[in-house]
Amino acid sequence: MTQDDAPVIVVPATPTSNGGLHVGHLAGPYLAADVYARYQRARGRPVIHTTCTDDSQTFVTTRAATLGVPAADLVRDATAQIRQAFTALGTTLVGLPPVDETYRRTVLDFVTAQHRAGVFERRTVRFPYARRAGVWLYDALVSGTCPTCLAQSAGGACEACGHPNNFDELLDARYSLDPTDDVEYREVEILVLPLERLREPLADHYARHTPHWRPHARDLITDLMAGPLPDVPVTVPDDGWGQPAPFAETPGHRLYPWIEAMPAVIYSTWWSARQLGRETDHPDDLWRAGTGARVVYFHGFDNSFHWGMLDLAMLLSHPQRYTTPAVTVTNEFYELDRSKFSTSRGHLITATDLLDRVPRDLARFYLALTAPEFQRTNFTEADLRAVVTTRLVRPWNRLAAALADLPVPDGTVLPVSPAGRDRCRAVADRLRRHYHDDRFSPSAIADTIALQVDRLAQDRLGPDTAADVLAQLRTLLGYAAPVLVDVTDTLAAAGVRLRVEEEPSDKVTVFRLPALPTVPAAPATAGTASAA
Repeated sequence: MTQDDAPVIVVPATPTSNGGLHVGHLAGPYLAADVYARYQRARGRPVIHTTCTDDSQTFVTTRAATLGVPAADLVRDATAQIRQAFTALGTTLVGLPPVDETYRRTVLDFVTAQHRAGVFERRTVRFPYARRAGVWLYDALVSGTCPTCLAQSAGGACEACGHPNNFDELLDARYSLDPTDDVEYREVEILVLPLERLREPLADHYARHTPHWRPHARDLITDLMAGPLPDVPVTVPDDGWGQPAPFAETPGHRLYPWIEAMPAVIYSTWWSARQLGRETDHPDDLWRAGTGARVVYFHGFDNSFHWGMLDLAMLLSHPQRYTTPAVTVTNEFYELDRSKFSTSRGHLITATDLLDRVPRDLARFYLALTAPEFQRTNFTEADLRAVVTTRLVRPWNRLAAALADLPVPDGTVLPVSPAGRDRCRAVADRLRRHYHDDRFSPSAIADTIALQVDRLAQDRLGPDTAADVLAQLRTLLGYAAPVLVDVTDTLAAAGVRLRVEEEPSDKVTVFRLPALPTVPAAPATAGTASAA
């Protein structure tokens, strides 16, 4: 495989199948990953844009218990809702791979090879245990106080500060499904992945890559590397939901759900590649070192420990040499009415509800513009309507109307002046920089699209200036296409040539600009939240 043939593997965080996606999910990793994947494809790179549902998480079992439904039924329904949301958003994902026997075999092959190579170690650890329920507590099953920042936290890792809190580290531990149950600590022998043994390769990777990370996640990694690195459970004493652990030392245990995540992504890459016609001999072939594949992650800051350290450690510790992520893009929380989106509290607007009533391009533009890249940002439909109308729809439609009145027939080829070509280069440069790996920013892309549309809408448009305006508009639309997917698809189908990273042409063919729809008024119930 040559470098030109090597794919860009774009991986947004694996969605937990405990419910459908809400608007906060879209504004986080999923829209950003889609914009990035579309741009890489426009550059001519083969792209595998992939993810899979994270079915083994305890967030599935706790949500199922709250709803009073079997976990398997919840997973089935949630997976259908997640798939529907991705379709409504217009992502380039080729589908959601089934969590089937091939999935399970890929996961087991991966961890069995690590076990055989001596990567895991036995540890006797203390787990919280709900005495009345008879349940070992970890991740979503346990809640309490983060020992690092003192925020309220579930087990596994703290949403607020990102630090891990496995085993008995969480303060004031209580059983999430019954806070009145007595919690005690019991010793149990499990297998762990000792991250301290991997300090040197982890430090080498971070020295090369974290200078390009967003600062919040980079600071977390710096904090973690400054102290002893934790042991991460590989098996947990849970004989209920999830993947059974295949190790003789821990009979009746399950694989810790986060241990599944890395081989799950390898499996989903293989499955997605097959849908695109790229056959491989083994599910992990595209991830093997030396293929030249470029791996790009998109995930929330709250998962930075798992995606940014644990998954990396799983790759680095494996006897098979694997590609490690070249780019990691994190996001902060997107809020609804100044409070975190929450499925459990019903404080949300579902992705499909929003996209059912707001035209897709307008929703994508607003979510890109207000994406929580460096700090929390806030969503309201009133703001969406005002911002999209003022910054995009009105200037766009003013430009569309001016082009409709242009007394030059469609298909006429006009010469572009040297000054016009210079302006095309300037437009391309302003947008291209925001797609660069080390500064990728959907918010800056959307803002620049709006600024350039408004500028062009104010230009005097006549037969003598049409060529230069149209040339700049065509350049702009090429770089806007990863965000405004429907209107640019319409133009491309009409024969308008939209390209990126090319020298501007000295001629342009006259075309018209389709008008954008207006943003409909929000229903009375959509101003704050709607239940899933």
